[in-house]
Amino acid sequence: MHIRGDHAELVVGGRLDVRSAADARTVLHSAVDDGAGDLVLDLTELDSWDATGLGVIMGAHRRAGRAGRRLVLRSVPPQMQRLLVATRLHRILAIEGGIAADSLPRV
Repeated sequence: MHIRGDHAELVVGGRLDVRSAADARTVLHSAVDDGAGDLVLDLTELDSWDATGLGVIMGAHRRAGRAGRRLVLRSVPPQMQRLLVATRLHRILAIEGGIAADSLPRV
């Protein structure tokens, strides 16, 4: 997993899973704490995430809300969009452009 960027926009790549969760949490919390306004997570380079990785995203979302900020997901890969829809988290998380649940292919 790699994360690059600043307190306004981060690009997340690789696998966001149990092995990378602690490092990702540290980077995301620092970005939330050090900035203002929206924090955009660009997921273009993200290969996959597991439940732990999704928990890191949700934790950053809650922390951003407490800091008066908004966590915004950008370029969510289709397989991760399906997971967000299945868990109904697409209703909670801010997703740039939204997710058209009806247009997602079923697996």
